[in-house]
Amino acid sequence: MNVAERGSRDTETGSRRLILDHAARLLRNGGYHRTTLREIAEAVGIRKASLYYHFASKEEIVEAVVNDGVRFVHEGVLAALAETAGASPPARLEAAVRGHLSALHGHGDYTSASIKVFDFGAAPAPESVRAMRRSYEDVWRRLVAELQQQGGLPPQRAPDVLLNFLLGALNGSVDWYRPERHDIDALAREFVALLSPAPR
Repeated sequence: MNVAERGSRDTETGSRRLILDHAARLLRNGGYHRTTLREIAEAVGIRKASLYYHFASKEEIVEAVVNDGVRFVHEGVLAALAETAGASPPARLEAAVRGHLSALHGHGDYTSASIKVFDFGAAPAPESVRAMRRSYEDVWRRLVAELQQQGGLPPQRAPDVLLNFLLGALNGSVDWYRPERHDIDALAREFVALLSPAPR
């Protein structure tokens, strides 16, 4: 049975999602090396051997968690951009930033785990993980190009540097964001203000 078949069957029972929910929490807190299959099984309340009914290995569980973490943010930004089609460059950028932050902190275990264990320990990330991240970064590459063409971002700045700076700053908020202290809408406006060209 391949991964897709397991995923299809497990979606019906919910057991696959339960395993991933607990794995995401453990990976967020302990990282790749400190999170074991035994810990995941104990958190779910099943035997370690039962995990193999749903996943072939620890790496497959981690791969699914990381991909879900990127997917949640990707979908959030796409939805935000769809709602602001035709809007001004600052409004588009603010919507994308807000979509990223909302998903990043709305799915905290998955997104934080995705950031924390992306390198899969000493092993290179699987191709599905790299492809998922490239696909998401492409959304921002297109947005940065659009905003630079329309004057919403400094045209003289290197697009890849802007992309890495912005995504790094947004993802870095997992270390300091607290919902009781920060408002995501306000943060999105602040990020846009920091990136916008200085008035002449």
